Amino acid sequence: MCTASIYEARNNLSDYVKMAERGEPVELTRYNKPVAVIISYEEYEETKPMEVTWLKKWREKYADVLDDEGIPLPPKVYLDPNRKIFED
Repeated sequence: MCTASIYEARNNLSDYVKMAERGEPVELTRYNKPVAVIISYEEYEETKPMEVTWLKKWREKYADVLDDEGIPLPPKVYLDPNRKIFED
């Protein structure tokens, strides 16, 4: 993995994008601390569906629990703390 400061990346962005396109991630740093990574679009697409896949599977697994049509829940009533109730 190639490492570059944000200043270097700003001045040589096209070179770092070409490196990422060839498959080498470029780590961007600010004050020698990693803050971002430039990766190819293909690598990005490979990681993106994983997030959606696990969420889709989870929703399918718990579809009956997430569907709240059959659960009779009474509405909650909250007292207004600013309202004064006077008793005679």
